[in-house]
Amino acid sequence: MSLNVLCIGDVVGKPGRRMLADHLGELIRQREIDLVVVNAENAAGGSGITNEMFKKLLHYGVDVVTLGDHVYRRKEIAISLINSKQIVRPANLSAQAAGKTWTVVPTKSGKAQAAVACLLGHLGMSPADLPWAWAERLVSEFPAEARVRVLDFHAEATGEKVAMGWLMNGRFSIVFGTHTHVPTADACILDAGTAYITDVGMTGPYDGVLGRKKERILHHLTTSMPTPFDVATDDPRLSGVIVSVDEATGKALAIERIEIRGYKQGGLGESEPDDRGGD
Repeated sequence: MSLNVLCIGDVVGKPGRRMLADHLGELIRQREIDLVVVNAENAAGGSGITNEMFKKLLHYGVDVVTLGDHVYRRKEIAISLINSKQIVRPANLSAQAAGKTWTVVPTKSGKAQAAVACLLGHLGMSPADLPWAWAERLVSEFPAEARVRVLDFHAEATGEKVAMGWLMNGRFSIVFGTHTHVPTADACILDAGTAYITDVGMTGPYDGVLGRKKERILHHLTTSMPTPFDVATDDPRLSGVIVSVDEATGKALAIERIEIRGYKQGGLGESEPDDRGGD
């Protein structure tokens, strides 16, 4: 028997959250999704996530939230990181950092247990332990009954992401890349049964620069003057992959990149005001 895992990348600000609110429930029903893993480290104004936003994502149908280099930008999230099984910090941060380095959750159908973790890359990223030894450690710590295993590798360098896919080939069901916000065209099943993609892309506004208002970014780049990098608003999209996994072996059987454009007419939306980004 197989189950379907949906991995969604970098939810950015209110547009990204609204895309989940509008489309995730229907996507789960139509595609019979058993597990939803979402990187939401940019959910609050483009940087960090709040406890309230985390709870909303769970309400929309998310099973596990992964984070990245902005994990503690909203310090309050430490409460959820400590108390909830449905959110994990990058495993290769300091041992004193708040939160769980991995989690195991049941799939929606109850057919299997799934282990989920995330790691930070090394090149061009915030200081963290090298991810390679940590990836090996995660494999050794996961319980044997959790055959479905998902790794979000939040990294800048594409070469590091490709290397992580090969290093964990056959030991994770899915290795998906996040952080660069640009979807890549290399979704595949590696030869030992790991579904891999260098970056699943961003869930948020594409009429901008990586989710931020383009005029703000261009002003900064052309004048060297500081300016708030506010979250953009137009061309919202939901980006991710759906992976079919053999629940008995944990091997991936198929991977499909998905992209949904635009809000639903009369969709759920969100009630809070537009949020602003940081620098």
